[in-house]
Amino acid sequence: MTNNENSKIAFLFPGQGSQAVGMGKDLYLNSIAAREVFDEIDDALGYKLSTITFEGPENDLKRTENTQPAIMATSVAAWRAMEESTGVLQIPNAIAGHSLGEYSALAVANVLSITDAVKLVLKRGQLMQGACEQRPGGMVALVGLDEITAEEICRESGAEMSTINTDQQIIIAGDHQSLTMAIDIAGTRGAKKAIPLQVGGAFHSGLMSPAQNGLNDMIDSLTFHDPLVPLIGNVTAKPLKTAEDVREELRLQLTSCVQWNDTIKLMVEAGINDFYEIGHGRILSGMVKRIQRKSNVTNIDDFTSVLAYASAS
Repeated sequence: MTNNENSKIAFLFPGQGSQAVGMGKDLYLNSIAAREVFDEIDDALGYKLSTITFEGPENDLKRTENTQPAIMATSVAAWRAMEESTGVLQIPNAIAGHSLGEYSALAVANVLSITDAVKLVLKRGQLMQGACEQRPGGMVALVGLDEITAEEICRESGAEMSTINTDQQIIIAGDHQSLTMAIDIAGTRGAKKAIPLQVGGAFHSGLMSPAQNGLNDMIDSLTFHDPLVPLIGNVTAKPLKTAEDVREELRLQLTSCVQWNDTIKLMVEAGINDFYEIGHGRILSGMVKRIQRKSNVTNIDDFTSVLAYASAS
């Protein structure tokens, strides 16, 4: 494993919402290492997740129990293709994943094997789907409001802070009545937008609590290792240094607010200026640029981008 002493880099892994039918297929066709990841995950799950990922139909890919492992598979496959293309594994100065993406980061940091990570992701998706059915809810993106104002809106409406993406983009979650009230209040507080998100439930809120015991049981059944690279947690926005740190992070993450804004700011303060979003889409790339405009952001999601990364390394 190598690291470029002249620059500090971070690897970022996207979460739910970044999926699209066909993602990862180019990697599968052109990279032996990427193909091995998809094949290993198919074997671990006992069905052809790769076929759903590459060919759809879209409604099948949108099912949470397919979406979450498919996003992880694509990210880990892209990372393995990067390693294969350079002949070495570059050690980033920091690594983080956005919500579900944290599980991709665990595999890359060798906290969990790929097989265990994807089994945990599958179980998480199934449990979250069940929680959504048991305690229906949703999520709303507030744009143009600061964190303090968003917290006030949540207190008044009964919604909860779910994800703080940037200083001016905050996701709240709750039951449909509380979100309707929150949207109305946000309009009076100067929000530029209050956008209901097309998601299955109130992720990273107390409405996910029916999934907690099942997830805890699965976490406790797996072997965790200390991270090989600096891993920044969603809940604390601080480095997770031990296997037990990671276990506690995952237990809390299900119902806690994702501190993405603070995560990126921590990296920037540590001198990191080069960010690689590894996996499909450019959602995180946009967030990073809004948090730190001067940052260099590169997306790695197909074989062309893998080759470009290799040539620049």
